[in-house]
Amino acid sequence: MTYAAVPADPPGRPRGGSPAGPATPRATCVLAPNPSAMTLDGTNTWLLAEPGSDVAVVVDPGPLDESHLRAVVAAVEEAGRRIVLALLTHGHLDHSGGAERFAELTGAPVRAVDPALRVGGEGLAAGDVITVGGLEVRVVPTPGHTADSVSFHLPADRAVLTGDSVLGRGTTVVAHPDGRLGDYLDSLRRLRSLAVDEDVRTVLPAHGPVLDDARGVLEYYLAHRATRLAQVETAVEAGYRTPAEVVAHVYADVDRAVWPAAELSVRAQLDYLREHGLI
Repeated sequence: MTYAAVPADPPGRPRGGSPAGPATPRATCVLAPNPSAMTLDGTNTWLLAEPGSDVAVVVDPGPLDESHLRAVVAAVEEAGRRIVLALLTHGHLDHSGGAERFAELTGAPVRAVDPALRVGGEGLAAGDVITVGGLEVRVVPTPGHTADSVSFHLPADRAVLTGDSVLGRGTTVVAHPDGRLGDYLDSLRRLRSLAVDEDVRTVLPAHGPVLDDARGVLEYYLAHRATRLAQVETAVEAGYRTPAEVVAHVYADVDRAVWPAAELSVRAQLDYLREHGLI
């Protein structure tokens, strides 16, 4: 499950409403038919392949939707390729719900951080480099949205697949209690360092459009988190005590449909403020 906590778009010249189709030389999107206030246009299932290769890697097969899973398989086959591996950015069902069925359809193993999500595949850890048919994918741990969240760096495309850690529209939730704000801030800084040190320019999110200014997006996310944290701290000092009270005060200008998601982020922020002795 994804939670888009605020409606404002991050910077970075978003490419349209959804990135269905080719986004970079090595990444193509198949959009799952699961749009909602929480999933934006739907889940972006990413097909990765080196140009000229006959094999492909799929990132986030998506929900347990037979038509979508078969559409992913068909898109790869139409390109003259076969699927040899699936990767999961994290375990929310709009990303992983179809993974087991996808493995049945393709015979491809599924790799994930969480052992419970793996299907005939290994885990994912910092420093892992996955090479398939000339394609290079580097694993970047990005916990915070969830404890098991990872991103995937495509150095040849100067791109990073961010799962729910960075969205194409709005900002994501820190899904308390599994997600932790301190971890999330560290992950955003890690991704920003990737943009600076490795010249990563393109964000390929799991929801919403592709973004072409990775560094700008990540700086925006960090600034947004600092602003929200200050707002929550001020709200507590003003006498708003429960997470629900803080949400109603701090997120008053946000669609109430996402208030339950915002409350998870507020709980994570309150934990962070307590841990640092700020409230």
